[in-house]
Amino acid sequence: MTTRTRPPVRSHPLFARFYTKVAGPALDKAGITEHRRRLLSGLTGEVIEIGAGNGLNFPHYPPEVTRVLAVEPEPRLRALAEQAAVTAPVPVEVTDGVAEQLPVEDASFDAAVVCLTLCSVADAHAALTETHRVLRAGGQLRFFEHVRADSPAMRRVQRALDATVWPLLMGGCHTGRDTRSAIAAAGFTITSMEKFAFPETRLPSPAATHILGTAERRHPEGTR
Repeated sequence: MTTRTRPPVRSHPLFARFYTKVAGPALDKAGITEHRRRLLSGLTGEVIEIGAGNGLNFPHYPPEVTRVLAVEPEPRLRALAEQAAVTAPVPVEVTDGVAEQLPVEDASFDAAVVCLTLCSVADAHAALTETHRVLRAGGQLRFFEHVRADSPAMRRVQRALDATVWPLLMGGCHTGRDTRSAIAAAGFTITSMEKFAFPETRLPSPAATHILGTAERRHPEGTR
């Protein structure tokens, strides 16, 4: 792992409190638990979770996972994740770090998990390139993210929000990122993916379009 200057991290204490007290419980009520289970189902071996937040995924890791390294830069959320790790069904180590510069060696993990993370990182391409670096050849990326809408009208709304108030109010989140293309551009082959609205509501939401799926780190040229 090459030593580099860590990108600056802006703490979001107000958003961390909002997510813990309001947004997280609201997502639970809307049915996100089933999506978390599907995201993690079938994982084995050593896993890195990038942007682990306050550890809401931890209870859903299957027993075949031998270790989870949970990376979270926001101090308040990281402290809560450390508490959640104590009761997790698999060994979980929580550490400080940013997605654009993961504090681990090359080819260290069998799988990586990003869950509502790539919308809020400063540089999604750098984060996915780092994820690719730390996976072993053939390793899996599991992703569950809200993304750019299909409707041109909603895309215009997303662009306006992302350029103004949304990132400021929502901890750096962006509503309209083309995460599917970014995953492919970072060297992954998407092997399965579903796109759906979540939560399902009568009123349109700029953050409703989600993708859930699996991608594979491509083997080096000439190997299997």
